[in-house]
Amino acid sequence: MQFDEGFLREVGLIVMPENERKAFLEYAQEELEVRIGEEIAEGMTEEQMREFEESASDEEAEKWLVKNKPNYRDIVKRNILELREEISRNRKKILGEE
Repeated sequence: MQFDEGFLREVGLIVMPENERKAFLEYAQEELEVRIGEEIAEGMTEEQMREFEESASDEEAEKWLVKNKPNYRDIVKRNILELREEISRNRKKILGEE
């Protein structure tokens, strides 16, 4: 998922002041990572958490997820869609128009 000008356009925030865009895009990225991480962590044992955290690369982490959380791609997709919809729904509030 790319949090960039295209994303802002998709969710109706392209009119956001330039000086606020970077901070908002960073917030959206962090929020998505937290949501995905929390959902993936649900039901994991301490050992599984440690194994995942010790993944040395993105490739190793992906292999671990395929083996231990085979539905992780669905979790990622759903969270992206939910966040995108949530931001779109709250566009006016985010822009201070409400």
